[in-house]
Amino acid sequence: MSDRSAESAEKAVFFISTFYKFQKDENPEKTKLYLETTAEKYNVRGLIIIGGEGFNATVCAKVPDSLEQFKQSVRDYFNVPDLFFKDSESDVCPFRRFKVKIRPEIVTLGDTTLVPYDMDGKNHHLTPSEWNEVMKNEDPVIIDTRNWYETKIGTFKGAINPMTDKFTEFPKFLEERNIPKDKKVLIFCTGGIRCEKGILEVQKQGYKNVYQLYGGILNYLQESPNDQFEGECFVFDHRVAVTQDLQPSTQYRLCPHCGQPGKTAIVCKRCDHHDFICEDCAEIEFKKDTCSKNCAHHYELHPERKSPRQVPPFESEEW
Repeated sequence: MSDRSAESAEKAVFFISTFYKFQKDENPEKTKLYLETTAEKYNVRGLIIIGGEGFNATVCAKVPDSLEQFKQSVRDYFNVPDLFFKDSESDVCPFRRFKVKIRPEIVTLGDTTLVPYDMDGKNHHLTPSEWNEVMKNEDPVIIDTRNWYETKIGTFKGAINPMTDKFTEFPKFLEERNIPKDKKVLIFCTGGIRCEKGILEVQKQGYKNVYQLYGGILNYLQESPNDQFEGECFVFDHRVAVTQDLQPSTQYRLCPHCGQPGKTAIVCKRCDHHDFICEDCAEIEFKKDTCSKNCAHHYELHPERKSPRQVPPFESEEW
C-alpha cells in the first residue's frame, strides 16, 4: 500500500471514484457480466450505467488498493489507459450494493444520435482555472444543466437554473430562452458527462461560442474550492451532497418521502424516529411529521396509533 493510501485509510472509511467514457460497446451484456464479476472480486459497490454508447459510473471500496485494482481492470477491459477518474473519500457509505444497468443512453437526453465519440476530450472544454478566468473577466451566459432539485443546494454564481425535472427537457428550455446566438455560453453539470451531450444540443441549436466545464463541479471543487461555486454539490448516492472540500454533507439527508435533499429535522409521530425531510414534504400534512412512506401511510389512516420503526433493508446489511 502506498504512503498516501495508508494515510488516507486512517482518516476515511470509503474511497470513491466517478468516471465515464463515450465509446461504442457492441456487447453490453458481456460488459455487464464482466463488471459484476470484477466488482465482486475486489469488493466494490456502486452504480454503473452502460449501453452501446459507453459507460457512466460511480463506485466505492473500503480498501483503496481494491478500488485501484478495479479501476485498472476498467482501463484494461475498455482499452482506455488515460481514463479520467474523479476520486474522493468519505466516512459515509455512498452505496449499499453494486449494480449495473443497461440503458439506451448513459446519460438520457432523449436523442441517441447525439454522441460525442469523435470529440471526447476536445469539444470546447475549459479547465477549472480557465473557467474562472472567463467567469471573472468576461460576461458569459452560464447555464446549470442539472435538474432543479440538484441546483437548489448549490450552483455557480450568476448561473441560470432551467428548472428542469429531467435532462430531456433541456433542449426545449434552450429553445425558449432565446439567448443571442453570438453570446458566449458556459454550461456545467456534476461530473462532466451531461455536458458532453448537452454541448452537442447547444451547438445543434446554432451556438458556436459555447464551452463546458471539464470534469464538472466535482473536478472544479478539487482545484478551486470556495471560489465561484456557492453551496454544496448534489450527488446521486447516500452522501446526498459534498461540501466545498468534497466531504459528505453534514446539512442534507435524502428525504425518505421523495429522495430530494432535505434538512428539516422531524420526530416521526408514528414511530418516534428522528429524521430529516425536504422543504416540500414539510408542507404536506401527512408527510411533515413522518419518517418514511410506510409511516406516512399508516399515520394518515390512523393518526392515533404508534408503531415500531421498520428498518430499511440497507441499514441492516453489513459490508
